Amino acid sequence: MKKIINTPNAPAPIGPYNQAVLMKDTLYISGQIPIDPSTGELVQGDIQKETKQSMENLKAILDTAGMTFEDVVKTSIFIKDMHQFAQINEVYGAYFDADTAPARETVEVANLPKFVNVEISMIAVK
Repeated sequence: MKKIINTPNAPAPIGPYNQAVLMKDTLYISGQIPIDPSTGELVQGDIQKETKQSMENLKAILDTAGMTFEDVVKTSIFIKDMHQFAQINEVYGAYFDADTAPARETVEVANLPKFVNVEISMIAVK
């Protein structure tokens, strides 16, 4: 049976979806964009700050589900400008141990929700 995971410590969904769904031991986290959940405002202007906010939103969801970044097995990163990959990767990498980091793809896209520069989703297994 699936369990819906939602927390006020991450942005509320902006469409017909939930922050995450837990199915048995696997957590599927919807893509998180750089919205500050305390204000509801977008974090903009600096790709590293935007990436950090997206990662902090993911962390809040993981925490609510009783998981950590150590439990993450797969991530997907969608970015508007592949030239910002190194800056995004620097922030993203700070959340993982390089030896046990999850599988991942990074894809450049034309647009993202609210026209942000980065969106990150995750799958975690306990």
